[in-house]
Amino acid sequence: MLKAIRHVQRRRADLRAAIDLAASFEAWEETCVPSYCHRNWAAAGVSWLRLFVARRMAATLATPGSKVLDFGASVGEMGHLVQEIGFEYHFIELDEKAATFLQSRLPAARRESLEAAPAGSFDVIFAIDSLEHNDDFEGLLRQLATKLTPEGVLILSGPTENFLYRLGRAIAGFHGHYHHATIFDIERAAAKHFSLRRVARVLPLLTLFRVTAWQRR
Repeated sequence: MLKAIRHVQRRRADLRAAIDLAASFEAWEETCVPSYCHRNWAAAGVSWLRLFVARRMAATLATPGSKVLDFGASVGEMGHLVQEIGFEYHFIELDEKAATFLQSRLPAARRESLEAAPAGSFDVIFAIDSLEHNDDFEGLLRQLATKLTPEGVLILSGPTENFLYRLGRAIAGFHGHYHHATIFDIERAAAKHFSLRRVARVLPLLTLFRVTAWQRR
């Protein structure tokens, strides 16, 4: 736990020193950076915790040296976590400022595009709070399925959009207009193409986010 707290403190300090969110909040809002850096530690803590839950799930389903793809990677905070446990980190990120920041901090990270990423080559694919930003999330799930190895796993995370989540988001100052689906919508679509392996809630008593692991059929 102490190691995780120190990791978050170090990464928050780096983000807050490098990115002027007061001057560019709207430009960064969809990237999760404002959540990671939020002055309210409860709001920030939930955002960080879901990354640790997803990493723990990946660590139980894959081995060190596995090749991972982070879809919608933002500034690569998942990359910092999975490199600590020996995973080879690849990422997809369309936002150029976020991708540039990621590669400045993780020079070994390898950028991919969804179209060009080699089929059947990734042991773990993360889609952490990214698919709900897209109208055609089921089409993206079909494409991601082709990138997994036969035994590979897809790890999803997303907001429930329930009353407590929406209340917390409003209190934290976020709009959420860029969310086109809930995690339940995405999981229903995933079930058409994958088999469910694991389920976790980020907070045991408050279902604000869900993290799930899926295997290609």
